[in-house]
Amino acid sequence: MAKSVCIINGHPDGAPERFVAALCEAYAQGAMAAGHDVSRIDIAGLPIEILSSEAEFATPPAAAIIAAQAAILAADHLVLAYPLWLGTIPARLKAFLEQIGRAGFLLDTGGDSSKWPVRRLRGKSVRIIVTMGMPGFAYRLLFGAHSLKGLESGIFPMSGFSPVRHTILGGIGACGPAGRQAMLDRVGRMGRQAR
Repeated sequence: MAKSVCIINGHPDGAPERFVAALCEAYAQGAMAAGHDVSRIDIAGLPIEILSSEAEFATPPAAAIIAAQAAILAADHLVLAYPLWLGTIPARLKAFLEQIGRAGFLLDTGGDSSKWPVRRLRGKSVRIIVTMGMPGFAYRLLFGAHSLKGLESGIFPMSGFSPVRHTILGGIGACGPAGRQAMLDRVGRMGRQAR
């Protein structure tokens, strides 16, 4: 069954030669080849401000962020790809996620913070793809995969995404062209399955 897929390139550097961009393209090509509809969000090209107050978070974001919210809302499946920077998600991606969450888009308490929030994005699934220079097992075993755990147990399930899946691609710099191609092929197969 065809799905609507929204792919978020979470790399702060919009240069097309970045491996995260290649992974997003591989996923998109696989998804389109299987008949899925694909939309794209590249955070590098968006006007992303850092929020500094609860009042800002409660107000609607800029038009470009509203358009990104609409793309996420229209999707059955979300893909978020990002590079590991200093052990976590890049600051620009964190700011983007905060912007996306504005005005109750992800969670809605109806203005009463004592109430359990309504999960606004129920019925959607998500795939998180993390790239890094270190081996993936080191990220999991030695560093606890903290940035990934924060997304998997925080923002995505709290806003209703299920299932939340992940792919860790480690050793990017050392794997060589054949290793990177194998990763691209793997992600392309995920795109065909839209999962």
